[in-house]
Amino acid sequence: MKEEGKSRKRKRQKHRKTLNPKLRQSPKNQNDKKRPRETKPHQVHEQGGSSASSKRSKSSNFLDMLRARLAGGHFRMLNEKLYTCTGKEALDYFKEDPEMFDMYHTGYQEQMSHWPELPVNTIINWLKSRSPSLVVADFGCGDARLAKSVKNKVFSFDLVAKDPSVIACDMSNIPLESSSVDVAVFCLSLMGTNYSSYIREAHRVLRPSGWLLIAEVKSRFDPNNGGADPKAFVKAVCDLGFTSVSKDFSNKMFILFQFQKKENPNLKRKEVEWPELKPCLYKRR
Repeated sequence: MKEEGKSRKRKRQKHRKTLNPKLRQSPKNQNDKKRPRETKPHQVHEQGGSSASSKRSKSSNFLDMLRARLAGGHFRMLNEKLYTCTGKEALDYFKEDPEMFDMYHTGYQEQMSHWPELPVNTIINWLKSRSPSLVVADFGCGDARLAKSVKNKVFSFDLVAKDPSVIACDMSNIPLESSSVDVAVFCLSLMGTNYSSYIREAHRVLRPSGWLLIAEVKSRFDPNNGGADPKAFVKAVCDLGFTSVSKDFSNKMFILFQFQKKENPNLKRKEVEWPELKPCLYKRR
């Protein structure tokens, strides 16, 4: 009887295993299911490396943004200084710390990158349409882009020599003989409280019938927003001994004035009333 009972019990257990596949799994297989998935050492390294790389990238981006903001702040400070001091004071300032001039021009070029058209290109095209024999004086030349772009003989002047061809000087006293050039250029360079002395110097070095080209930021000649009256500016230049040839207001960003030195200037010069030009102060972007 006992043997028959044990036999029936074994049959029932075997029957249950047949019906339920889970019961057929070995203890080893069941333990394998519970065991967490192993991560290979090189996978851990790759995940850690990716995370560290991401952190470095974010840190680098933050530092780049911080440097850009600091550079922008320095540019705005230097730009304001140049518009609110004399040319002589600016020259002395950059002599003490020439790196400041590099910082200013880096900021200036960044600002110019947002302009749809650059006035220097307009002046370059003007010169290319005329004889390459014309001698040019570029007042406030920067990196001497004008001289590098035309066949003309160009004397390049600025507060600091950014290029071997540039002569560092105060633009109210440049080292050229009187009546020695055919074209005088001011491309966004009538900065300083004594800007009129620069134009007087241009008149001195220009030959009779020589050209004076002035490109300036449009807002500086907007009377409705604190700028100078362009008519008053033109009158002052003409009273100095020039004839107004054209005024181009078509560009969104700048105005281009063209004057010619009078053949027979009046020796009895009257006192010239120069309008105050509004500083061009850039806003933080």
